[in-house]
Amino acid sequence: MEEKKYLRIVNHYENCLDKYGDTPQGVDWPKKEMAEATYRVMLEVIKPNTDKKVSFLDFGCGASHLYEYIQKRGIRNIEYSGLDISQKYIDLSRRKFPSLNFYLADILDQNVTLPDFDYIILNGVFTEKRELTFDEMFAYFQPVILKVFAKARIGIAFNLISKQVDWERDDLFHMPLDTLAWFLKKNVSRHFIIRHDYELYSYTTYVYREPNVAP
Repeated sequence: MEEKKYLRIVNHYENCLDKYGDTPQGVDWPKKEMAEATYRVMLEVIKPNTDKKVSFLDFGCGASHLYEYIQKRGIRNIEYSGLDISQKYIDLSRRKFPSLNFYLADILDQNVTLPDFDYIILNGVFTEKRELTFDEMFAYFQPVILKVFAKARIGIAFNLISKQVDWERDDLFHMPLDTLAWFLKKNVSRHFIIRHDYELYSYTTYVYREPNVAP
């Protein structure tokens, strides 16, 4: 059976959890402020003036720190669910929030079934490639995005590491904007927004089923 090389990334994050516990460092964030900056941007995928509750899947939820951020900010219109490929993270999240729905799943497993959600976000799922090559990581990224988008009624959000930097790290997934744009247009949707306007060396992309601005 061919090795699922992306599981090496999962192992890296689980090692962080073993070493640092339920902290930002336990999901490999250097600082809490950096993590919260991405949470704010991720949540802005939700279209403004949304009064009714929206179903929301935190794909790669880790320790569910995004849900803690939602609680702290008093955001009421999100029905949160979490998904992770790691048993360790799912066990932790279920202990912390037993009333929430959590899914232990590898989205690339053909036997996995999930309900549809209004929005799905993938925060940090594709930022680190560790020892994988760019092509190996891109080969993982593409089917995941396709499968996740198929489960999103309105849209998805994900972040990647920018190539508009002073220097690149071999363990990070630096995705050219043009490469991403052509993949999305050809395979997913032409209705996307790229956010490169916040104080991190990553960028966030929102992909929607329908245009946000009518002609």
